[in-house]
Amino acid sequence: MAYSSQVATFRTLHEAGCFVMPNPWDVGSARWLRGQGFKALASTSAGFAFTQGRADQDVPRDMMLAHLADLVKAVPDLPVNADFENGYADTPDGVGANVKLCIATGVAGLSIEDATGRSDDPLYPFELAVERIRAARKAIDETGSGVVLTARAECFLTGHPDALNESARRIAAYAEAGADVLYAPGPKTLDQISRIVAAAGGKPVNALVYGDFGLTVSDIAALGVRRISIGGALARAAWAAFIEATRLIAEEGSFRGFAGNGPSSPLNPFFAEDLKARS
Repeated sequence: MAYSSQVATFRTLHEAGCFVMPNPWDVGSARWLRGQGFKALASTSAGFAFTQGRADQDVPRDMMLAHLADLVKAVPDLPVNADFENGYADTPDGVGANVKLCIATGVAGLSIEDATGRSDDPLYPFELAVERIRAARKAIDETGSGVVLTARAECFLTGHPDALNESARRIAAYAEAGADVLYAPGPKTLDQISRIVAAAGGKPVNALVYGDFGLTVSDIAALGVRRISIGGALARAAWAAFIEATRLIAEEGSFRGFAGNGPSSPLNPFFAEDLKARS
């Protein structure tokens, strides 16, 4: 079956080696990352939410779909993977219907989480979580798009008391249910990441690096990880500098927060030339 060039490229990237897939939150950050030579990009629900004055997990489905379409349009020559949260539905049928809407934005891949977004019951029950991945798989197959399906086990991020073992159990089940890529955000050590790779049974694994854990791309790649994403880390880095600079102004009347600022010169010529090339 012939897939779009973005989907075909994205699928090929997962076949061997390891690539870093950073997460822009708007058109400018997407274009800059493209200019740095990254082979694929992924959305960040948190990074985008902050630009809208919302908390993570508080962006409505249609607003997110519009954002995904904007990212795809911003980098038409690169695959874009959608952080599609929990599929914006609890039921398998709802997940399937929304997955088709996500595919219509032009993304080359999408992820489905097993987190409910409810603090009193943070993870979907095991069997329901598996059925939700099966529904996403079925929806993708019905479109014939070849879009890459990533299944996420959110055990670490939701505070599960046995996060590593439960993640491994779910990752193995999601692989069997038809996920193309497996993803358990949260592990910070080589041993933990290795356990997730083993649980995936040979299917590609995405590792999340959202802080400085003392690991390099080479360290992670050596474990057999195919893809590294960084979630909202870039967006948080930008916000951290912004927050500290504004705190110093508000509390001390000081502009010391600008001490580490670089000149505008890297940005202005880059965006001017980039826009000219796109036009």
